Amino acid sequence: MIIVTGAAGFIGSCLLSELNNRGYNDIVLVDDFSGPGKEKNLEGKKFLTRVPRDRFFDWLGKNHPEVSFIFHMGARTDTAEKDHAVFDHLNLNYSKTLWNACVSFGIPLIYASSAATYGAGERGYDDSHSVVEHLTPLNPYGQSKQNFDRWALAQKDQPLFWTGLKFFNVYGPNEYHKGRMASAIFHLYAQAKTGGGVRLFRSHQPDVKDGEQQRDFIYIKDVTDVCCYLMENKVNSGLYNLGSGRARSFRELAEVIFNTINKEPDIRFVDTPESIRETYQYYTRADMAKLRGAGYHRPFYSLEEGIRDYINNYLKNGRYM
Repeated sequence: MIIVTGAAGFIGSCLLSELNNRGYNDIVLVDDFSGPGKEKNLEGKKFLTRVPRDRFFDWLGKNHPEVSFIFHMGARTDTAEKDHAVFDHLNLNYSKTLWNACVSFGIPLIYASSAATYGAGERGYDDSHSVVEHLTPLNPYGQSKQNFDRWALAQKDQPLFWTGLKFFNVYGPNEYHKGRMASAIFHLYAQAKTGGGVRLFRSHQPDVKDGEQQRDFIYIKDVTDVCCYLMENKVNSGLYNLGSGRARSFRELAEVIFNTINKEPDIRFVDTPESIRETYQYYTRADMAKLRGAGYHRPFYSLEEGIRDYINNYLKNGRYM
């Protein structure tokens, strides 16, 4: 039996789909199922049962002998949220309790970390454990992920196998419910198809041109494939970057979207909101040598390939993965 926390969310539901595609149907879903917004993410998928997030540890205490693996994808991901207590509860302390349960019950664990731990990238984007202590995230979300990474590495008692995946900018189907926290691809496509042009953040750094802010964008199908690879192969435990290994500008991203829908690019610039201006990342690029060294050699979707698949096979007709 496999457990997926955050199972009704973006990454969790796509992971569930990929597990089903590989023949894994004995899956237990853990999430806050109280709202209807994410329900379509689960339609048509195969699983054993749902367990509410706040009842999960009681359930696990009774059913752990049947559990073979846990994917912990559940988290509060709002980068604009300023309340540290929210992140301490959902991202840090909940994850600590889950880690300790995996140690006690001998269950392998993969959990979601984040590239937000790298902050402005002053120390690069190397997933070596030696740099973790020195990273300075730019917001409480990133700090919560950093705090758990540091805590996990300091533990003498660890699960039989574990990895923390530092997700970079993930995009793809099943993010319809995310609102303003959905990917740039999701929002820019919605703008571009109306014919009113797209709006990118203006640069507020003199050495970076408008639209030339760069991020490492990774397609969700690559993310789920890596997750399943690590579950099935159980390579060396530790933290791993999970990005494409390439940095692409927001201008390029917008141009790819316009090209995919056969429209002339119409790009406009607006000021970055003051609420996030001081904590805005201008560049990210995952160093992927560690994962490649662990034996994962499949090529990642290019930005062009990923956007084309996302728009043509999902966004255009509102399909889910």
